[in-house]
Amino acid sequence: MSETGEPGPAGGPAAELPPEVAAEWWTPFEDHLVKERRYSRYTVRNYRRAFVDFHRWLSDPQIDLWTKGLGALTARDLRDFVIEAQRRFDRRTLHNHVSGLRSLCRYWLRHGRLQRDPFLGVPLPKREKRLPKFLTEEQMKRLLAGPQRLLENRAAPARTAWHDRLAMELLYGGGLRVSELTALTYGAIDFESGVARVTGKGGKERLCPLGRTALAVLVKFRDEFAADRGPGAPVLAQADGKPTTIRSVQLMLKRYLALAGLPLDLTPHKIRHSYATHLLNAGADLRLVQELLGHAQLSTTQVYTHVSVARLKEIYAKSHPRA
Repeated sequence: MSETGEPGPAGGPAAELPPEVAAEWWTPFEDHLVKERRYSRYTVRNYRRAFVDFHRWLSDPQIDLWTKGLGALTARDLRDFVIEAQRRFDRRTLHNHVSGLRSLCRYWLRHGRLQRDPFLGVPLPKREKRLPKFLTEEQMKRLLAGPQRLLENRAAPARTAWHDRLAMELLYGGGLRVSELTALTYGAIDFESGVARVTGKGGKERLCPLGRTALAVLVKFRDEFAADRGPGAPVLAQADGKPTTIRSVQLMLKRYLALAGLPLDLTPHKIRHSYATHLLNAGADLRLVQELLGHAQLSTTQVYTHVSVARLKEIYAKSHPRA
């Protein structure tokens, strides 16, 4: 198994980086990502996976390109790598891997170990144009009603039901990433204005209005169930005061998706997609939604306009007599 405990791309154990390779090529770059760029541990983990896979391919005895050195790799070598990688990864993953490898090469270019970026100009297959999945407003109502249903039917303890409702209300009411949700503390919330100060990707802070419903659920959970209400205490916490983990939120959501009769492959991030889509459908300004989501580029937010247009076309096709 790899350091992440996950299997390699072919289904077997992922190759480990030899200690000398990790010390020479990976560790300084990782320190740069964490301490200077302030990337999330998930991004760092994915960049490492990309480098581990790239090193495995370069070290294959049949091609033995690692001894040649990164700086000596040709465009042909890297085209071969991309072609081979397409058999193991979907296009989105391949683009993300190459992005990580380009970032590593640029780092060593700045530090003088490479004289050129070997990935410069290497063509990649076009990304699939996949629109983000989201829940309709009616589906979202069914999902958010789940904890109350369990509570009324005495199928869940009161604390569990209110904890789970709080998690989903904050994801939807604030458009939070699940990592932002689990890291949110009481000190980051202005209860008078109903706004949370959230630290997102790259350590960037933004202000997120939570909405009346999410704030009311938060106040009830704090007043009746929180073991610690101090500024540094996690908002979403277990009975012992420990923060709820990302994995726990993911598993919790699946239970309520099943209860609502919704697809089980929907993730907490799809609630964020729903948040953005519903705002735009209601006429919210695109740049405002960009700011609320914490997107660095407007193009990242614009995908939701495509979702809205696709939904409009679907409604038109079903409703208009001449569609």
